[in-house]
Amino acid sequence: MATSPCSSSGVSSASSAGLGAEAALEIRTRSVEQTLVPLVSQITTLINHKDKPKRSDKTLQAIQRVGQAVNLAVGRFVTVGEAIANENRELKEEMSIACIEAKRAGETIAQLTDVANLDHPEYDGRITIFTDKTGVVKAARLLLSSVTKVLVLADRIVIKQILSSRNKVLATMEQLEKDLKDEKKKARMAAARAVLEKCTMMLLTASKTCLRHPDCESACLNKEGVFHRMRLALEQVIEIVTDSKPSGENEMAAISIYTSIKEFKNKVEGLRENLYFLSKENLSTMLELILEHTEDFTDSAYTSHEHRERILEQSKQAKMELEQLVSVWMQAQSQKTKDITEDLEVAILKTCQCMNELKRELHHAATSLAADLLRYHADHMVLKALKITGVEGNLEAVAEYTCKLSEQKEQLVETCRLLRHVSGTEPLEITCIHAEDTFQVTGPQIISAAETLTLHPSSKIAKENLDVFCEAWESQLSDMSMLLREINDVFEGRRGEKRAYLSLPRPGKHNANLKALKPDRLDTEEQAKLGKLGLELHLLTSDVDSETEKWEDQENEIVRHGQSISSMAHSMYLFTRGEGLLKTTQDLFHQAEVFATEGIKLASVLTAFSNQLEDDDKPLLLFEIDKLIPVCQQLQITAKTTVQGKNATFAKVDTCIRKTKGVMTILSQVLPLSCKLLKKCGTGNGWLRSPHPWRENRLQRNTNEDSMEGKTDAFGIKSLEYHVANLTFLESK
Repeated sequence: MATSPCSSSGVSSASSAGLGAEAALEIRTRSVEQTLVPLVSQITTLINHKDKPKRSDKTLQAIQRVGQAVNLAVGRFVTVGEAIANENRELKEEMSIACIEAKRAGETIAQLTDVANLDHPEYDGRITIFTDKTGVVKAARLLLSSVTKVLVLADRIVIKQILSSRNKVLATMEQLEKDLKDEKKKARMAAARAVLEKCTMMLLTASKTCLRHPDCESACLNKEGVFHRMRLALEQVIEIVTDSKPSGENEMAAISIYTSIKEFKNKVEGLRENLYFLSKENLSTMLELILEHTEDFTDSAYTSHEHRERILEQSKQAKMELEQLVSVWMQAQSQKTKDITEDLEVAILKTCQCMNELKRELHHAATSLAADLLRYHADHMVLKALKITGVEGNLEAVAEYTCKLSEQKEQLVETCRLLRHVSGTEPLEITCIHAEDTFQVTGPQIISAAETLTLHPSSKIAKENLDVFCEAWESQLSDMSMLLREINDVFEGRRGEKRAYLSLPRPGKHNANLKALKPDRLDTEEQAKLGKLGLELHLLTSDVDSETEKWEDQENEIVRHGQSISSMAHSMYLFTRGEGLLKTTQDLFHQAEVFATEGIKLASVLTAFSNQLEDDDKPLLLFEIDKLIPVCQQLQITAKTTVQGKNATFAKVDTCIRKTKGVMTILSQVLPLSCKLLKKCGTGNGWLRSPHPWRENRLQRNTNEDSMEGKTDAFGIKSLEYHVANLTFLESK
């Protein structure tokens, strides 16, 4: 329903035909105008009829039919109006009065155009249209006025219903965001909300442009595109609310390679427990499906030659490893042995390692392509050129740059598809799909907006409209950059990194010494100096993460501390690059202090573990513990030491990174040693036969976490930290 003043030739003609100034109607919406057009046309026919001395029966019958048609149409119209009035009590009285007036006017017009009155002038003394038009003009004026009132009241009711529906949607979305626990649903809801939020401004400018230039096809396409996107987003919200899917809708188009590899490895490793729980055909089919998905990378025009060759080579190696595994596996089955053979264990390890290498190659191919594209398009030159050439009205130039934007769109869409394969989690898969859809839709919308501006270069609203769509594109590129970092974090085992950031100082939480210090940032030169040191720290965190993945019991206290320490070390590495949530040197120093404290806690857990070991196994572990404690204590002292001046601050940063690197070096030795000792003194499944004092610490820690999870304030709202720790990528925006 349009909301701009309009007028039509039909409505205007009523005035020119003799309704005069008193009949001027205030028509504010297109829906009212379009409804009145046929009515005005019929009335105009009656009023403009010229009297003739001789009148044929055919003419008289035509006049009567028009009058009756008006009356019948008004009658049907009034019936609908009365029904609306009965359903809306607050407007019932106004609507009823308007309907009565319209009905009366329609009946009057029918009587004045009745042929019987013409043939018998003496009949009740009424004046006919052929002797005096005053009666018809008066009735027509009353009819148009009353019909307009009914239409306006109906529009008010429709608007009220729209607002009511909107409020219900917003309330439902707000409630869902509070109650949803499923991460996949949270991500889908966040994606839908992002669409609706970003489309709000687009819809405003697109609608204004369409109303300002109603005959412009590109402007109409622009508006229709926004409406369509919003409808899809609302359908998604409804689907989440009702926990249902539209008929015929399938699950997400294809399972990601990451998920397929994970399932494949689980099946392969399951052979350790049961040699007969699946068939070799089943395993071969799973691998074929994975390799079929890799064709999305090898067939892509945007994958580099080097990546394509490595992926093909790794795929070939995976087939060979599976063939070897199947051969050893079938041999073990024929021997009917329950114990896994050494050859089979080696084959399982080599197959899983090969799949890990394939996953790494695919990840590098997708993320390097995404990073290159983001760097290449960071200046937004195509968008800037479209704006300039559009204002100039240069059709040829605009056509040239729209082609370039279309190419850029295809690159980004393809990259999002590849990123989805290596995203690592379902919520991030959904975010990749959202990014792909956004680029797919926004690209053509920018082109339509640019074409509109080129056709109307002096139009301010057309220029504003193009600016809004270009901003949406730039915003999505920024979102994609954050998405890329999130995918890299998951791949490198940083999934719990956000929780570690909760240890950062908050306003009002700094100690007295920190309050007086300026929270400096590293400049480019300082970051360059720390580059090599930061890279070494990054490699160590990768080594530690690789070691933690080897532990069968991921809930073991040693692993949990190791993962937490590695996560914080990674955040400090990102700081050396000017990235991540550690923005200032004070953030870094505080994180270093928390990092050191976590290292000392790990030393305590390792000491408790050493008490469970035989005397011959203790020395190596105690030696590593004796190295860990002093380095952590030195890091604590450094982090707490107050310094003044740029050089002193940089020296402190350098020392903190070096000490952190020292802790990670020790940790990379402690984890494999502890894992080996744990298996040796235990039953081989990650559990000790004797009591586990470090597990008591974990249980106590879980109890504390559970109490925090259930902790609410006086209004029943969970703590801010709890909600922040559980935000998904899209919800944090």
